[in-house]
Parts: sequence; structure tokens; C-alpha cells
Amino acid sequence: MKRKTLAVVISVFCLTLTLSGQTYRHISGWPQETNDRIEGFLNSTITMNVRKVAVFDSDGTTFGQVPYYLADEALYRYADEVLKERKDKEAKEKLKILDRMVKDGNNVGKPYVEDRVHFLAGLTPEAIEMIGYECYLESYRNKTYPEMKQLVANLKQYGFEVYILTASPEFLYQKFVAEEYGIPVTNVLGAKCVVKNGVTTGEIIPPIPQDDGKAHTIETFIKAKPLIVGGNSRGDMDMLNESAGLKIVVNPDDITVRGPEDGPMSGHTVKSYWEKEGALIVRCNDVRDPKVRFHTEEWKIRQNIANPK
Repeated sequence: MKRKTLAVVISVFCLTLTLSGQTYRHISGWPQETNDRIEGFLNSTITMNVRKVAVFDSDGTTFGQVPYYLADEALYRYADEVLKERKDKEAKEKLKILDRMVKDGNNVGKPYVEDRVHFLAGLTPEAIEMIGYECYLESYRNKTYPEMKQLVANLKQYGFEVYILTASPEFLYQKFVAEEYGIPVTNVLGAKCVVKNGVTTGEIIPPIPQDDGKAHTIETFIKAKPLIVGGNSRGDMDMLNESAGLKIVVNPDDITVRGPEDGPMSGHTVKSYWEKEGALIVRCNDVRDPKVRFHTEEWKIRQNIANPK
């Protein structure tokens, strides 16, 4: 009798999933244990009567960042192919901004991140969009993580809103990220600037999704407590801690031991910290394509560490 009752319960549960369209599809490339954990969590959200939101970092989390960030490559590529051919005042001013960025060298620091916006100021949103899109087509088209695309497809099946955050200029990333992941461009949030008369300005609208600014971006623009958050670096710690459910960390560094300036992560690598916190650690292949020329290399910007799977 008990066996019959259990069989009925299982049948009803499976039927419910089928009718609702909330059926998990195995993510190839990740182990069964990882799939089981994700599927179990998604099934636990079926009866939730709330906005189901998932938020992910961009570079290094949803697509590769080796050897360089796409935002940098897009800007230095534009300088080499467009600005260096021009002699006008605007071109010279933009090249001066790049020289300042190169001298700074810290391409995850706030001044550098803000200078990306200043560099693009004066262009239309559509022009910036195409600078990012063309760079993506030329150098990053094969760097979107297939496992993350499968994960996002599953999230859509379970009724999740998916947002992707970047500290890079918003207009630079929106077109290619939205196309790759099948989400609205308005769900790709980055460094925002004021647009006046159809032209971008250097006036930045806070918060910038960088470090704790990523957590503030969730509160300010998404306005919901996410059930799933994904990131890859120290800069994603505050955002990951906004998750009310599952934390997913992609290719976390296990070499650099963080210092006191990193708060609760002090004394840990990124990987060991998130293992301690019970996050789900996943691997995605992120290595350099030797056939691709990177303009960023010629500007001597530091390379990101490869993560072969």
C-alpha cells in the first residue's frame, strides 16, 4: 500500500513539472553531483509565489575573460583602427584618456572603470553598442560558456528573470550579451551614463556594478532579492552575498590569499572562501585562442589567468 501511495505521489509530481514546463535539462560538461544540486534547488522554487530572480556577473562568469577583458579589447581595438587615423581634437583627447588608463594599469579599479565611460563619451549609444558587438564577433564569439547558457535556459524554464551585471559601459555589452543569453537588453546592467540629445556624456549614474556596487545595483535597479547569484572573483563577493538561495562561483582563484582589505575573505583564496561558505563551485573552459590577435596586448595591459577545464 505504501509503495502504491509513493508511486502516485511521484507520478503527480512529475505530471506537475511536465504541465508547468518546469523540467530540468542536464547541463553537459558539469558533473552529475552539480546537476543534482541545481535541479534540487530549482525544484524547490516551483511553488514560490515571488519574483524569481537570478543575477550573474559578466566577464569570467558568463563568458571568458582570457587573456583580456572584452571591454578593454573593444576600446584599444577602436583606438588602433579608428582614432589613430584621425588628427582631430576629439580623437586626441580620447587617446589621452587611454594613455591615462594604461599608466594606471589597474583595470579593475574605480578610476580605470570610470575612464572607460569617459573614453566613449560623445558617441551615440548605437555606436558604442556596435564597438562592443564587432569586438565580440571578431575576438570573443567562441568564449561564451556553453554550461552557463544551458543553466540560463533551465532558469527560464523555471520562470526566472535573468540579469547579467558588468562594470563595463552598459551600452558596450548590451547587444551581444542579450543575444547570446536570450534576455532583454534592459536585463544587462553596467556602468551607466547620462544621454543627452541622443549622445552619451561622461556623467556617470551610480552605482557602478563594481565590488559592493554590484550589490547596490541589485537593490537599486532590479529591486528584488535574487534566489541565485553567480560570480567568479573577489569583486563579486558582495553581490554573491545578496543571494537568498544558491551561490554559484565559476573558476574561482585558488592561488592568491586575500588580505585584511578583503574583509571576511581575508586569509582565504576566493575558492577556499566560497567552499567554506557552501557555494557551488563550477568549472568552465577559459583559455586563449592563439589565432586571435588582441590589440590589448600591444597596449601592454595585464593578462588574466587562464582556466583550462
